[in-house]
Amino acid sequence: MAVQSESFDVAVVGGGPIGLACAWRAQERGARVVVLDAGEPGAWHVAAGMLAPVSEAEFGEGDLLQLGLESARRYPAFCAGLEDPGLRSVGTLVVARDSDEAAALDRLAEFRRGLDLPVSRLRPSQARRLEPALAPTVRLALEIESDHSIDPRKLVAALARVVDVRRARVTGLRVAGERVTGVLTADGVVAAEQVVVAAGVDVARLDLPESARVPVRPVKGQVLRLRDPRGPGLVERTIRGEQAYFVPRGDGRYVLGATMEERGWDRMPTAGGVYELLRDMSEVVPGVFELEIEELLAGLRPATPDNVPAIGPGALDGLVWATGHFRNGILLAPVTADLVASVLNDEALPDWAAPANPQRFAGVAA
Repeated sequence: MAVQSESFDVAVVGGGPIGLACAWRAQERGARVVVLDAGEPGAWHVAAGMLAPVSEAEFGEGDLLQLGLESARRYPAFCAGLEDPGLRSVGTLVVARDSDEAAALDRLAEFRRGLDLPVSRLRPSQARRLEPALAPTVRLALEIESDHSIDPRKLVAALARVVDVRRARVTGLRVAGERVTGVLTADGVVAAEQVVVAAGVDVARLDLPESARVPVRPVKGQVLRLRDPRGPGLVERTIRGEQAYFVPRGDGRYVLGATMEERGWDRMPTAGGVYELLRDMSEVVPGVFELEIEELLAGLRPATPDNVPAIGPGALDGLVWATGHFRNGILLAPVTADLVASVLNDEALPDWAAPANPQRFAGVAA
C-alpha cells in the first residue's frame, strides 16, 4: 500500500462507484485524495445498473425519488468526463402479466403523472411493436423513455482510471477527541484531514465510536448474468415486471434480477432464487429460456432503517458519510459525489438533500 507516511486532504473508504465518484469530484475541486479499497467487489459487481427513478417511483418514497431524479439529470454530464462508462440511453418498459398487475400498474401510472413524471401508457399490441419478444399474454405496459441503464463494471473501471486507488483493508477510523484524523488499515494508519466512508455494507464492520455510526444492514440480492449466443436483439429496452427486471447490455448479454432477501451476511446463490427469477421473467419474455448462463451471483445491498441513504457530515468532525444506498447505489452515484464534494468544501447542502442527513440516525442502534 505504501501510504502510511503520506498525508491526504481526503481519504475515501470504499472503491465502489460511490466511493470512486466522491473521490473524483473532490479531486476535481483541488483536494489530494486517496481511495482505500480491499479489492473485493461489493454490491456494484452484481448490480444491473438501472438508472430508473421514474419506473421505480413508489407511493411514500418522495424523498428517494427526488434524489433519484436529481442524479439521473446529472448522469450525461457525469459520464461525459469518463472513458467508456457503459451508459445506454434506450428507455424502460414496465409490464403487467395479468389483470391484477395491470390495475396496480395503472394506479402507479396515475401517481407518477401526478408528479409530472414522463410516463406513456401502452396497449399490449403497442408494447409488442416496440419489443416483439414480449409474451402475447402481457396485459399492459408503461413506456418510460427517460429511464436508462449503465454497466456498473464498466463504470467502476472508468472511475478507477481517474483517481488514486490503493489496495488496503480498512479496519476503522483514527479518532482524536471529537475529530477523525485518518483511517486505520491492516497495514497501518493513513492520515487525512477528512474521511469519506463509502464502504457499502462493510461500514457495519468498521471500528468507530458507536455514537458516530450509521445503522446499515445487508439485504441479499441474487441475479443471473445471461448471454444470447445469437448476439444482441432479444430486447433493446430494460423490461421490468412486478417481480423481476431484465436489463440488456447491448452486446447480447443481459442481467436478470433480483431477489430481495433478509438473510444477514449470507451471499450464497440458491436454486429457489434462480427458479423465481426465471419463472417470473419467462412469463414476460419467454425467450429468456434460450439464453446461456454466464454467471450466477448474490450480493449484499447496504440498507438503512428508512431505506434512504446517508449522505453528508457525520457526528465527528472530518467524517463524511456516503452509504446506505440500498437498491440505488448506481443511480445515485453522481448526486452523492456532488453532495459529498460540497460537504468537504464546507458548503451548505440543498433542502432536497436534507432527508439523507446521516445525523437523523443519532442514537439509533446499528
